Amino acid sequence: MQPDIDLRLLAPEIALSVTILIVLVADTFLPKERKRWSMFIGLAGVLIALGFVIGLAGESASTLGGAFVIGGPVLPIKGFFLLVGAATLVMSLRYVEDEISYQGEYYFLLLCSLLGCLFMPSARDLITLFIAIELVSAPVFLMAAFRKKELKSNEAGLKFFIFGVLSSAVMLYGMSLVYGLTGVTNVGQINETFANGSLGTSPAALAAVLMVAVGFGFKVSAVPFHFWAPDTYEGAPLPVVAFLSVASKAAGFVGLAIVMGGAFLSLAEFWTPIFAVLSILTMTLGNLVALQQKQLVRLMAYSSIAQAGYILLPFALTDPNGSLNEQIVLSIFVYVFIYAVMNLGLFAVIIGMDREAPDQKIADYSGLLKRSPAFAMAMVAFLISLAGIPPLAGFWAKFFVFKVAIEAGGAGPALAAAMVVNSVIGLYYYLAVAKQVVLREGDQTPVRIPPSIAAVVGVAGALILVVGVYPDLFAQFLN
Repeated sequence: MQPDIDLRLLAPEIALSVTILIVLVADTFLPKERKRWSMFIGLAGVLIALGFVIGLAGESASTLGGAFVIGGPVLPIKGFFLLVGAATLVMSLRYVEDEISYQGEYYFLLLCSLLGCLFMPSARDLITLFIAIELVSAPVFLMAAFRKKELKSNEAGLKFFIFGVLSSAVMLYGMSLVYGLTGVTNVGQINETFANGSLGTSPAALAAVLMVAVGFGFKVSAVPFHFWAPDTYEGAPLPVVAFLSVASKAAGFVGLAIVMGGAFLSLAEFWTPIFAVLSILTMTLGNLVALQQKQLVRLMAYSSIAQAGYILLPFALTDPNGSLNEQIVLSIFVYVFIYAVMNLGLFAVIIGMDREAPDQKIADYSGLLKRSPAFAMAMVAFLISLAGIPPLAGFWAKFFVFKVAIEAGGAGPALAAAMVVNSVIGLYYYLAVAKQVVLREGDQTPVRIPPSIAAVVGVAGALILVVGVYPDLFAQFLN
């Protein structure tokens, strides 16, 4: 029997899909000097999709035979992805005109990846979940290598593609094992099957859990599946790196939360120690290697790895019957959302400085305070927030995770202590960059900031300040 399809629940995805087709067709007819219109068409479509998301507020329903749901935190997460997509489009405008020959194709691929992000929080079936994560990843494989004449960009795309395809194969094999064992693909039904009987303790089931975790470990750049990240970040176009470090990573964590907290929740006793080790390894290696970086984008790559370690920590606290599970999920999404704002803001600064610092050396930012005081102070604010210093939003992201870890007991306090130690290590290299910006002398030529970049920096800066001063409003909204 064909499942009932409620197109109203799919309205945001349909709107974005129509936009993708319009961008593709319009690019065929637009003259070269008007290729930039593709960005405005894409931005309009993203905003229309956001309107449909807002229109669905308060709904709680499912379609596609329960494989696609609306309700709970799904709509806020969709809104988050659309806002990130809109910011990425705006940040891309000048950069794409300067650096990329095929503008229409770039925006087409970016919107396709955003469509995968939009599907991710609603996926409650292994099939829709896999399609969503691959729709997120596949376009970015191409976008990473979009600067075709640059060796680093080709290397970035190739490494990302090879590791991405390998991780997808491992994940798909794990999902096929799950289906072979349970006979179902629905997330809730898988958990019930594993919970009722001895099937969940079989070697095949545990191997399937590991394979799926490995696949998502690549998507979120967790150690030891992080090898692609530094070279990909350094070689890919900067707006692609911003999108990859925020939307793609967030989609990976959303998928990981759905699978581990849904399909494999009854097996948490098996996989929580694994996530504890992954969390400590990821945050520690990311921070220690970041200390040695002289190039800002590579530093941000290792910073992103370290931040992934902090976000993985709550997964290690999950208990199938625990009273803290809702707070654990909340702490994950609070951290992901706040991290997204901080990272987008900092990458907007990096994109704005691309003409003045094409090699993106940290030393190139020396004396930025005198060249552009507002831009420099925004950059320092994002760095301080990433370090977790109050009263900015980054402090509360770490605080929510730390609080849940302490309340969980068991290994929680030890994980919280590891997080504090790593936060101190991270503070060193974030402040080292801020020192270059504020205290060092450098080129005195004023920096001209494009209005689109200034808008993203301004909005992100205001958000980290508002959430830092009044975090309860943000947490209550997510709750």
